[in-house]
Amino acid sequence: MKNTVLITGGSSGIGLAIAKKFLEYKYNVVVTGRNLSKLEKVKADLPSIHIEHSDVTNEDDVKALALKMEQSFGGIDVLFNNAGIMNLIDAGSDVNQLDRQFTEIEINFNAPIRMLHYFLPQLKKSEKGTVINTSSGLAYVPFTQAPTYSGTKAALHFWTMAIRPQLKPHEIRVVELLPPVVDTPLAHGADIAEDDILKPMPPQKMADIFWKDFMNGKDEITPGISKLLKLMSRLAPKFIFKQLNKQPIPKTK
Repeated sequence: MKNTVLITGGSSGIGLAIAKKFLEYKYNVVVTGRNLSKLEKVKADLPSIHIEHSDVTNEDDVKALALKMEQSFGGIDVLFNNAGIMNLIDAGSDVNQLDRQFTEIEINFNAPIRMLHYFLPQLKKSEKGTVINTSSGLAYVPFTQAPTYSGTKAALHFWTMAIRPQLKPHEIRVVELLPPVVDTPLAHGADIAEDDILKPMPPQKMADIFWKDFMNGKDEITPGISKLLKLMSRLAPKFIFKQLNKQPIPKTK
C-alpha cells in the first residue's frame, strides 16, 4: 500500500517541487493551500496529485482536513509543514502593519503546532510516521529586513528540535528542512529573489538536495548557504550577522 504525504503550502515553490519528488517515488501526495485556482492548476498539470483547499490557520479547516485524510487514505504517513509567508518589515516605522506580522506568526509557527496536534493520531498509527518542518537558514542568523519571519523560523527550529525526542518513543521521525532563499513566489513577493548575498536557489535543485538527504536519514537538512549560516553562527556570529545585514532596513517602494 502506498504511503501518503500531506504537504501544506504545496501549490508552488518549495512545496510543489518536493511534492513532485514524492510523486516520483510513488507516494499518495496531497497538497493544500488557500488559493483554489493555484491548486486547480497544479491538478491540471499533475493529474495524479490530490488537492485540498484548506487554510492552516483555520482550526475548523484543519479538523475537517484530518477527517478527510482518515476517510480517504486511512490517515497520512508524512506531515510536511511547509506553508509560510515572508514580509519585509521596518520595526522602526510607525506604520509597520501589525496585522501582517501576526499573520506571519500564525502561518509560520502556530500552524505547524496545530497541524501536528490534529494529525498526531494518524502519524502514531503509521509504520513510517514522519513530520517534516520547513524552517529556514535564517533560523541560524536573522535577516533584519524580515524580523518577524526570522523570529518565527528560529522558533520553529527550536520547536522541531524539542519535539524530536518526544516523538521518538512513538516511532515518529522528525525532520527539519532549513532552506536558503529559493527562487519562489515567496522570495519574489518579499523582494529578495534578486539578492546577491542570499543567492536564491532554483526550487528543483532544492528538492533534489532535500530528497537525497531525507533518504540518507538526515534529520536536519541545510542546503546551499544555510550550511554556511549554521557553521558561522557558531564560529563567528557577529561577523556573519553583519555580512547578512549590510542593508538592515527594507527599501521603501
